[in-house]
Amino acid sequence: MALYKYRASSESGKIQEGYFEASSVADVVSMLKSNNFYPISIEEDDGVDVDKEVFIKRVTKEDMAVFCRQFYTMLEAGINIVNCLDILEKQAGNKSLKKVISTVKEDVQKGITLSEAMGKHGKVFSSLLTNMVMAGEVSGNLDVLMERMALHYERENAIENKVRNALVYPTVLSMVAIAVVIFLLTVVMPTFVSMFEAAGIALPGPTRALLTMSNCLLNYWYIFIGIFIGLIIGIYTFSKTDKGRLFLDNIKIKTPGIKMINMNIITSRFARTISTLLSSGMPLLQALDVVSKVVGNQLVAKKLNKATEDIRKGIPLSRTIKDIEVFPPMIDAMIIVGEESGTLDHMLNKAADFYDEEVETCLQKMTTLLEPILIILMAVIIGFIVISMAMPMFDVINTIEM
Repeated sequence: MALYKYRASSESGKIQEGYFEASSVADVVSMLKSNNFYPISIEEDDGVDVDKEVFIKRVTKEDMAVFCRQFYTMLEAGINIVNCLDILEKQAGNKSLKKVISTVKEDVQKGITLSEAMGKHGKVFSSLLTNMVMAGEVSGNLDVLMERMALHYERENAIENKVRNALVYPTVLSMVAIAVVIFLLTVVMPTFVSMFEAAGIALPGPTRALLTMSNCLLNYWYIFIGIFIGLIIGIYTFSKTDKGRLFLDNIKIKTPGIKMINMNIITSRFARTISTLLSSGMPLLQALDVVSKVVGNQLVAKKLNKATEDIRKGIPLSRTIKDIEVFPPMIDAMIIVGEESGTLDHMLNKAADFYDEEVETCLQKMTTLLEPILIILMAVIIGFIVISMAMPMFDVINTIEM
């Protein structure tokens, strides 16, 4: 993805300049034409480095929900945009967001439109929000669209919180299990083994295997830490490449156990975003282009781009969505009903609500199954270690009895 600066002319001859985040110049041209603008010049902008300077703390969905909600409240009260930005800057708790809002305010004071100013900061303001602000500026209902975006980010944040909360218990239990195993191998195991060796007791196979692991942890702990840190850095670096993102996103939607949760989240995000954009008057082609950038999965985004090309050829949305074979059949049915009744945005919003509930249901099922599995696995591993340490004692007892 890159940030492009464009200069375009409307049918009436009005010149408009702005910024748009896209994967290629062709995407920018497509966006302009769908809004009845004719491109004059398009060039990649590489002079905006504000995001690199201030991106110390990540701007979360919760931060954006609060930003949009406060913006909506002030716009509805009749406060002008510059004063709104000034107040938002003072109230922002996130330092990164505060700095970006300050920059946006300065640009707006220079005469740049709000959408153009926000478009310079693609890492903070998503293409979805930027396009919604642009639509609000054109239609004159920016306050209404800010309220919709506030609801959108609030629901997105609620889903993220549900996923995070569902993973807390398994994560804590796994960390406790690892800590207990390391303690047994590095503290308890050497004590028992030294006692047996001093008594001249021969160690059985499982005990010798654990002793080898214990010695490795005690003598080469720095190697294990280095490997662990290296794996984390390697996976993180790989995930930032195009091939890495595509590979990991492919795993997310094809691995049993997490496939259903991820697909429900993606489906909900797709339906709600399309619904929000269409209800704001955005053309379908442009809405699909925006959705492909915020859906959160590169594989799904590629298939949505294919659907966009099919729609340009005159194929209905319901047919293209069915052909790409990504979303559940219910989405196809809801889109067909929406197209026939002229209430596509309403039907997709209903579908998004349904899949939000499905996410919660899937998370509950996952945690319900995961908890006993982790407990049993922890019991087996720790039990094996304890029995292996006790086996020499059993051998001694058997020898005495004989």
